[in-house]
Amino acid sequence: MMEFTLGIEEEYQVIDPVSRELISHDQKIVVEAGKHLNEQVKAEMHQAVVEVGTNICQNIAEARAEIIHLRKSISDIAINLGFRIGAAGTHPFSAWQKQLITPNPRYDEIVNELQDTARSNLIFGLHVHVGIADRALALHITNAMRYFLPHLYALSTNSPFWEGRNTGFKSFRSKVFDKFPRTGIPGIFDNLTDYENYVNLLVKTNCIDNPKKIWWDIRVHPFFPTLEVRICDVPLTIDETITITALIQALVAKLYKLKTQNLNFIVYHRALINENKWRASRYGIDGKMIDFGKECEVSTRALMEELLEFIDDVVDELGSRKEVEYLRTILKNGTGADRQLAVYEKTKDLTKVVDYIMEQTILGTT
Repeated sequence: MMEFTLGIEEEYQVIDPVSRELISHDQKIVVEAGKHLNEQVKAEMHQAVVEVGTNICQNIAEARAEIIHLRKSISDIAINLGFRIGAAGTHPFSAWQKQLITPNPRYDEIVNELQDTARSNLIFGLHVHVGIADRALALHITNAMRYFLPHLYALSTNSPFWEGRNTGFKSFRSKVFDKFPRTGIPGIFDNLTDYENYVNLLVKTNCIDNPKKIWWDIRVHPFFPTLEVRICDVPLTIDETITITALIQALVAKLYKLKTQNLNFIVYHRALINENKWRASRYGIDGKMIDFGKECEVSTRALMEELLEFIDDVVDELGSRKEVEYLRTILKNGTGADRQLAVYEKTKDLTKVVDYIMEQTILGTT
């Protein structure tokens, strides 16, 4: 089997430990982290965000070690500077209107073009890269992989609150991001030439200046030899991030295996997959999704068991059985959104929800 190396990017909230509001760290965390973590930490468009990225990991065990190291390092640096960090798809009550934009020509240009859609894009995601050098193969797997994006998204749901309100969604983050152009589930591209013609046309007609401004839920990365899954909220805990990463890697490996056996997974229309994405956003793991093959609704939890069955024959070779089976623990304990809502239900206090987010973010780093 191919190696299917991994890379993980997580976006963290920078929080004032007194008010529990999002706060600008004025790039102090990035500057300090740069002394030890080199290029692994960077600023984002909003000054209350810090993004981290692992090195290229050969397997899931390496990925776990990297995420533990990054969460602990960033948390320690933040505490020393008088801040805290949190991993959740949205902040429970901070208003985007009060947040500062990082001075940077690229961000200035995005804000100038996208206006309030950019300024209000105060969200925090998880991006997982799986190494595939052959871009045509990566595109083939991307087409099939789109079907599973709502499943992965449901497991990651971790943004039930927005600007002080319970939104009624398990993940409101995607509702915020939907306002951007070139987001969501991508369409199908028949081959690499088809995809490259699309990108070139957008560049030529000044829709984008480079293909990084295609922000789909999954994409063949424009500059790295990877397939990148971008649909997920940043999860509360390290265990959840690693489980979702292991599931993504296993799905890629399984779809590759089918292709080598001359078997193709059915490729579904974007309009159908969007129905399941909506359900994942609204209900997380507690709703139903559509089984397009059977043409009926099935409980999302039952589909998760089917997902584990589907990837069962590749996980031992990848060394990730324990990690993918943690999916059942998520089903039992609830996603980040479920647990945030439970804290709110008990306390009726969103600052207590922020305290819970901060505590869960560094769970397992000591």
